[in-house]
Amino acid sequence: MSATTEVKPSNQHHQRPPFYRDATVVKWLFQVGALALVIFALWFLSSQARDNLSARNISTGFDFLSVDPGINLSEGIDTRPATGGRALWVGMVNTIRLAAAGIFFATIIGLFIGLARLSNNWVVNKLGSIFVETLRNIPLLVQILLYGSILANLGDLQFDSGWDNWIIWSNKGLSVPRVFIADGFYQWAVFMIIGAFAARWAYNRRSRLHDETGENTYPWIGSLAVLTVFAIIGWFIHPIFGWVGNIFGFISDGISKIPEEALQFLLSAIAIFVAANWIRGFLRSRRTPGGAARLTDDDKFRVIFAGVGAGIAIFAIFIVWPGLSSWIINSSSDLFEVLENKFGDGRTGGPFGADRPEVIKPGKFEKYGPSGLTMSLGFAAVFFGIVLYTAAFIAEVVRGGILAVPKGQIEAANSLGMRRSAALRTVILPQALRVIMPPLGNQYLNLTKNTSLAIAVGFSDLVQVGQTVGNQTGKNLSVFAIWMLFYLACSLTISVAVNFFNVRLRIVER
Repeated sequence: MSATTEVKPSNQHHQRPPFYRDATVVKWLFQVGALALVIFALWFLSSQARDNLSARNISTGFDFLSVDPGINLSEGIDTRPATGGRALWVGMVNTIRLAAAGIFFATIIGLFIGLARLSNNWVVNKLGSIFVETLRNIPLLVQILLYGSILANLGDLQFDSGWDNWIIWSNKGLSVPRVFIADGFYQWAVFMIIGAFAARWAYNRRSRLHDETGENTYPWIGSLAVLTVFAIIGWFIHPIFGWVGNIFGFISDGISKIPEEALQFLLSAIAIFVAANWIRGFLRSRRTPGGAARLTDDDKFRVIFAGVGAGIAIFAIFIVWPGLSSWIINSSSDLFEVLENKFGDGRTGGPFGADRPEVIKPGKFEKYGPSGLTMSLGFAAVFFGIVLYTAAFIAEVVRGGILAVPKGQIEAANSLGMRRSAALRTVILPQALRVIMPPLGNQYLNLTKNTSLAIAVGFSDLVQVGQTVGNQTGKNLSVFAIWMLFYLACSLTISVAVNFFNVRLRIVER
């Protein structure tokens, strides 16, 4: 008789561990605890700093922004600012002007010097090497002081200074011809916008014809020709678009009548829509073939953070900054009103105007007149310093990016019989830009921050104006905070622009 063994089904089930041993719970507890610890540390340090500053009778705050600092500025959009905030704004505008002009010219000079460093011409190659090796190894501050000293010894300003009054130089700075936007520019710009769409259509058509027939249809030349035709025609008949100003006036009146409460609810709805749209797209990207979205703890944190961010935005709109809606309404209405006036004023004027520099003598001494583009001694010294110094680094970035292009690409362009300029424009530079853009963005950031050295030659940039305002009001810490926020905003703006082009230039894998 054989014995049989009966296997009984097990009644044991998998049990969840206690919550204090659950990895997910522990991770969230540590994250929340770390966040609370950071908030407590910031609160403790800020309270200690406030107590120490009060004990030493060091005042803080930003009330000086609305108080007359009693200072005069050497140059800018307002040489006698009525408030500290206005004075700092003048310094910001001067810094932005200096940085924008410096980035533009440093990029152009750096590109040509970088190409010169790769030239087969011995003289051109050596001149490029001398430029780079000399300027990038001399401290920028020394260069700025050197250019300032050279400009200061150019001689007194006289009526016959410069090259037949087209370029005037003296110990008061430089002045060159100025091209400016006239009253009719905005009507002419409407023609250019229409021409841009027409040029895009011509480019697509000629490109499609090239793909179908194989003929060289020159799409860029054709699109440029279309845009040029619109520009020429618009130059003469642009006043016909003066009626566009009535549209902007109607929009301005409509915006001014929007209730503030309605705009607050609209902004809140936009915040909710943006958060919901991001969450929906994020969950869609995490879907599995089965249809369910598998989320990790970090994914859940991102979703929660998006929802919390929308809630914070709504809280700020209604509680923290209730006047935001009023500011948006007033600013938008004023903007469209300005556009209405611009279109109304240009019925007889041309799109552009030009002025030669001039020297006037209102009293005992000569000075530059209002016409012409005048650079003061301080602006010119800093401008030449940051442009030439940064151009030396940009030249090396360009040279390295071109050398990073595979040699086979250049040989392939040569085998097709392409000229060196055509190969450089269509084959080499498009591929080199993928390598050039990241370090080029770093050079733009360095140039923008190096404008703070303008204080060495007395140019009224943000640092120089802020130091003066701080000395007058005693609010140096507040001025330091404004400095940091301004340069942080400039750096983030440049980074966003550079990253945008990085994404556009990256190789798309199939």
